[in-house]
Amino acid sequence: MPATQRRGSAPARVLSGPARPVARIRSSPIAIGFIGVPPAVAWSGATGPNLRGFAILRNPVRSAPACVRVAFARAFHRLGYAPCPPAPPLSPATFVIIGSGIAAASLGYFLAPHARVVLLEREEQPGYHSTGRSAALFMESYGPPQVRALTMASRAFLERPPAGFAEHPILTPRGALMVAEPGQDALLDAHWGVMQTVSPTGRLLDAVGTRALVPVLRPERVLGGVYEPDAMDIDVHALHQGYLRGIRASGGELVCGAEVVAIERAGAGRERWRVSAASGTRVDADVVVNAAGAWADVVGRMAGARPLGVVAKRRAAFVFAPPEGIDSSAWPLFGGVDHTWYVKPDAGQLLGSPANEDPVEPQDVQPDELDIALGVDRIQAMTTLEVPRVIRRWAGLRSFVADGDLVGGFDPELDGFFWVVGQGGYGIQTSAAMGEACAALLRGAPLPAHVARFGVGAATLSPARLATPG
Repeated sequence: MPATQRRGSAPARVLSGPARPVARIRSSPIAIGFIGVPPAVAWSGATGPNLRGFAILRNPVRSAPACVRVAFARAFHRLGYAPCPPAPPLSPATFVIIGSGIAAASLGYFLAPHARVVLLEREEQPGYHSTGRSAALFMESYGPPQVRALTMASRAFLERPPAGFAEHPILTPRGALMVAEPGQDALLDAHWGVMQTVSPTGRLLDAVGTRALVPVLRPERVLGGVYEPDAMDIDVHALHQGYLRGIRASGGELVCGAEVVAIERAGAGRERWRVSAASGTRVDADVVVNAAGAWADVVGRMAGARPLGVVAKRRAAFVFAPPEGIDSSAWPLFGGVDHTWYVKPDAGQLLGSPANEDPVEPQDVQPDELDIALGVDRIQAMTTLEVPRVIRRWAGLRSFVADGDLVGGFDPELDGFFWVVGQGGYGIQTSAAMGEACAALLRGAPLPAHVARFGVGAATLSPARLATPG
């Protein structure tokens, strides 16, 4: 919903103060409102809509689904209201990137030295929904073949980023151990086969060797394991901020609190895009880059693109204390080869997860208590660890397309619209290669040789494989 006047409409009336209240709401913890749109209109979910009047909320609850927020924004626009005072338009850009998570930030980092780049972020901080909630491991055996190729192609940058990119190393040693239970011989063999394609240092272990690495594993529950010594912890914050600093240093711009509500053609020949946010921010650009994560199909529809079938999936995680008298800091990440649980040392505590992938609507996702209970139960069944108390719990969104691979490329039908979506649980470890590859595609340049040599190509990234009717 643009904050400026619609073509053929009366001038927009701005909801900007108490002189003309249009809604009233109780101070309810379950009120529904816009995300990142101060001020915004909302209603009380405790007693239903209050039809006696309305009020303006400046700090709305951040849980309303995207379809609700966008529908409200468009409805008020049709009535001739703007959600807040119009902001001056940003200077035109070559590329406007919608999103500021790891996919948007890494792409912007490699693109900004060559063109003017603007990132529009719906939240008040970048990386809020997915990047900032990651378990943060670099694991080359993780994911389908395309993902593994992008991960391997990213290692050199993550191990040796440019001078000044970060104050501390991005990667630090951790290791990863995938554990098979009796009866999981086929899964163990399959993962060992993958390991042999990505790392010469991987090891296939029997039950004794597996328990030597993680002594708390129950002997009767262990068939064997595959150990990946080259797996690394990732400093996600340092990596994400390094990308964002690089964008700013190259003259790019990040605008937070700018939820996009309209994408339309602009210019005398309608050759450019105009992207408008509910906050009043507006920017014209040659190319729109959709890096909106779980909201990617919502953004795509605004521009008139066919959806790619992006599905947001919730994953829960929790932190608990290690056993007294045991130093767990040197343990690798360890988890089931069937991907139903894992544990990772984390700042003196242990991070656990049921490794769930529950489809949900795009939202500020919260952990389900059943997910936490399942994770605790599985970990206690596989190990002698006890979890009498969960210190902290959270959930994050992981966004997938149907084939599980990452997407990066121009829309096959909509000129000047570029997708960078479907990062799943792999976006951070693949960010360097994915960002550099997509920056090359946007500029019409060949993919970098150090990325292409792992088998990554424009066709393997293209959204053309996924466009769906509707």
